[in-house]
Amino acid sequence: MTKVAIVYHSGYGHTAVLADKIAEGVRDAGQTPVLLKIDNAAQDFAPLIEQISDADAVVFGAPTYMGDVSGVFKVFADATAGAFFTGAWKDKLAAGFTNSHSFSGDKGHALESLTILAAQHGMNWVNLGLAPPNVTAAERGPDTINRVGSFIGLAAQSDNASPEITPPAGDRETARLFGVRIAQAAVRWTRGAQPALSQAA
Repeated sequence: MTKVAIVYHSGYGHTAVLADKIAEGVRDAGQTPVLLKIDNAAQDFAPLIEQISDADAVVFGAPTYMGDVSGVFKVFADATAGAFFTGAWKDKLAAGFTNSHSFSGDKGHALESLTILAAQHGMNWVNLGLAPPNVTAAERGPDTINRVGSFIGLAAQSDNASPEITPPAGDRETARLFGVRIAQAAVRWTRGAQPALSQAA
């Protein structure tokens, strides 16, 4: 069974909601999610890095603070230098998600940071794969899929309220569908690699 690691930092619980829904989508696709929460900047990241190295794909997640990924996530990213130098994550699939209070909030920049992290590790990026709705702004309600209109990865919006009620249903379902897409891509990627490895041997 294909294993998808979901490594994320969540400052107030809203990004954790998305991580859980991505994991649900991975399970819906018949594959195994591994949720890896980054608690703080001082923790030992070695166990997380080891589990990512053991996975077939990884999804990076962080809230967008001041136009980029959270500082705690950035400390984790810097700690992956050992995996970078050994090529431990090279050719794995990667994807990313973020969340902020505003509809823009420069979430695109945070997703670009996650993309660059994956690229530096030689990983292959999986985009969201869900077109934004072809409706007016007034019709983009809380149940709308990809209501923020992101392409590079999952971008969600949360109000200053409990993560039990925000991000709304549309963002949660977008996250679940993203999990399904990543899991399916990982299955295709790993199956395709097996014959190639056998022929090369």
